[in-house]
Amino acid sequence: MGMTDAELAAHLATVAGKLLLTVRESGVISGKALGIAGDATANQFLCHALRQQRPEDAVLSEEENDDLSRLSASRVWIVDPVDGTREYGEARPDWAVHVGLAINGEAAAGAVALPDAGVVLRSDRPVDVPPAPRQLRIVISRTRPAEQAVGLAEALCAELVPMGSAGAKAMAVIRGEADIYLHSGGQYEWDNCAPVAVARAHGLHCSRIDGSALAYNQADTFMPDLLICRKEHADRVLVEIARLSRG
Repeated sequence: MGMTDAELAAHLATVAGKLLLTVRESGVISGKALGIAGDATANQFLCHALRQQRPEDAVLSEEENDDLSRLSASRVWIVDPVDGTREYGEARPDWAVHVGLAINGEAAAGAVALPDAGVVLRSDRPVDVPPAPRQLRIVISRTRPAEQAVGLAEALCAELVPMGSAGAKAMAVIRGEADIYLHSGGQYEWDNCAPVAVARAHGLHCSRIDGSALAYNQADTFMPDLLICRKEHADRVLVEIARLSRG
């Protein structure tokens, strides 16, 4: 299959999403067990497919033991088979499938599937990002809203929009459902590699909350914080975050 990296990411995210819907719709598993089964099923498909289609590349998945030999690879596929396992297990729509590719530490290509919406957003086919409304909207975790995001909302007179998975929140900015995604409670590389690749391809600002660059394929996969927003809002948001951090 002679697909580009972005085409492969989109194809795999789409198929994994369909597999996950099939597992959920089987009706024989529910709750936490559904999340475990979905994660395992999607992970097996994604990792086997990537290793067959891109045998020279490394793979980092949330659902597999980390093979640190990836650190010597310049190309690393970073996947989250089910981003928002709780939401998936509860049959909520705000979960996603992430298939991202980091090249030399940068999120270079990827796709994020939102299976319940029948949508796959991808780095090689950007769509128009709708203009922001007068009152900005900050998308936050529905279970663990970041303190900085709440403070930022007050500073910008913005509305808070609770939502599930990191991928769903990042894609909400592209889809015009939100304007700023600020997370400071800690994530891992698989939580945001694919979303960042897709968001950058759509012309959005992506960085750490101090404005520094995001780096992937690190020995420690923990990523403390993340900011995704429209470029016209980035400077003001970063200034306000710095002020809140000092406060």
